[in-house]
Amino acid sequence: QVQLVESGGGLVQAGGSLRLSCAASGSIFGINFMGWYRQAPGKQRELVAFITSGGKTNYADSVKGRFTISRDNPKSTVYLQMNSLKPEDTAVYYCNINMGRLGMNQNYWGQGTQVTVSS
Repeated sequence: QVQLVESGGGLVQAGGSLRLSCAASGSIFGINFMGWYRQAPGKQRELVAFITSGGKTNYADSVKGRFTISRDNPKSTVYLQMNSLKPEDTAVYYCNINMGRLGMNQNYWGQGTQVTVSS
């Protein structure tokens, strides 16, 4: 089965940086995209960034210029480099991998990692 193991969350002051990692293991193939979502208390889960199998990236307007998503295909790993962090970035961050298998697209999620940015 597919497992997503996340790391890198924590507590930082505003203006600091964190690097999130998500390593996928198991039956990993047919990746359409890999990405990061986040969810703050009382709010809906929102897309932060994703990267397609072709290397195209997309970012939420709120993080453009501050966050960078990247991947390591041999390890099926996706990273999120977060710079110039703001208190508004505080949320649980979730790794996501969308894979197409035999014509079916499936989403797989990590357990979530807490990112807290203090003023």
